[in-house]
Amino acid sequence: MTDTVRKKWTQNAPLYLDYQATTPCDPRVVEAMAPYWTEKFGNPHSRNHHFGWEAEDGVEKARAQVASIIGANPKEIIFTSGATESNNLALKGVAHFYKEKKNHIITCVTEHKCVLDSCRHLEQEGFDVTYLPVRQNGLIDPEVLSAAITDRTVMVSIMGVNNEIGVIQPLREIGAICRERKVFFHTDCAQAVGKIPLDVEDMNIDLMSISGHKLYGPMGIGALYVRRRPRVRLVPLITGGGQERGMRSGTLPTPLCIGFGAACAIAEKEMGAETERLRTLRDMFYNRMKQRLPDIYLNGDLEQRVAGNLNISFAYVEGEGLMMGINDLAVSSGSACTSASLEPSYVLRALGVEEELAHTSLRLGFGRFTSKEDIDYAVERIASEVERLREMSPLWEMAQQGIDLKSIQWSEH
Repeated sequence: MTDTVRKKWTQNAPLYLDYQATTPCDPRVVEAMAPYWTEKFGNPHSRNHHFGWEAEDGVEKARAQVASIIGANPKEIIFTSGATESNNLALKGVAHFYKEKKNHIITCVTEHKCVLDSCRHLEQEGFDVTYLPVRQNGLIDPEVLSAAITDRTVMVSIMGVNNEIGVIQPLREIGAICRERKVFFHTDCAQAVGKIPLDVEDMNIDLMSISGHKLYGPMGIGALYVRRRPRVRLVPLITGGGQERGMRSGTLPTPLCIGFGAACAIAEKEMGAETERLRTLRDMFYNRMKQRLPDIYLNGDLEQRVAGNLNISFAYVEGEGLMMGINDLAVSSGSACTSASLEPSYVLRALGVEEELAHTSLRLGFGRFTSKEDIDYAVERIASEVERLREMSPLWEMAQQGIDLKSIQWSEH
């Protein structure tokens, strides 16, 4: 099936290596969704006839499939439009419900923009927010987290897998700290579900955000896991018909729910073998690149990292020139949500990466339809372009002569 899918892309399309931005919908997911566009088109909230019952059955099956992959009860799954809405609902919903008792939130400087922006919004309303730093490998220090919790802390929000550097935060350890201190633990797991084993009970997770299109499901659908025991309560962002236990009103998009559920079922079944395959491809890419090119730097921890991610800085090249030179590869210079900005990645800066190196970083995402031949091609294209750019670079020439570039006093014009 992999070859069949890829043949559809290879008609003059760049080689896709940006699986953290989005994943293509798996053909098996599309097949599962198909009847719900034209044959089983009922409103799942119509309780008076066959079409409604049929759609409701499909939605509830999907809800169970989503719950299964994270060890939850289906009644704890709230469908949303995606992880951004889930993160907003978790942070603002919980903060607003408990604001009279507690008004302090803890998160991390390398969180996704929608978490950081939600926190800043809450700060404008009078909430206090602590932004934890990360170590050079991109991971938080649990002891620093524990020290930041006060008797006014209502929630800790730490993402499972970083969207730029792919590092895996110590969720079980964070969950244990939060449970002991009686603080809700929310985690944005848009980049984690289907890629690493997750169990909300074992990890003491109270709220979890999930996205459909990050695990080979459709765009426009996501979920928020909300723990029932001990119960987490929140104020809804969207009110109306009271769907989704009153937490998220609006008619459910049945085909998208079906596709999301199917994607979770496939990922749960195939995750173990797929992780090993991707780790082999990732290590192959990284080792070949290191053998070919000096002065390249991996951003983020290598071991505590999802199998399909690499983030590498290439010294002595100009970042935009590198991206233009490899335009037959669909790669990213950062997260898709911040790629419109010319500023260096705030995630890399938080790791202490110098601005020049941050500008030359590439995020490489390998996924379900990446082959060994793709790795061979990508290594050759990137390495050749870096070598070409370095040959034109006076900085590279000076570095080869042993000149310490930091010692140079550049004149201004």
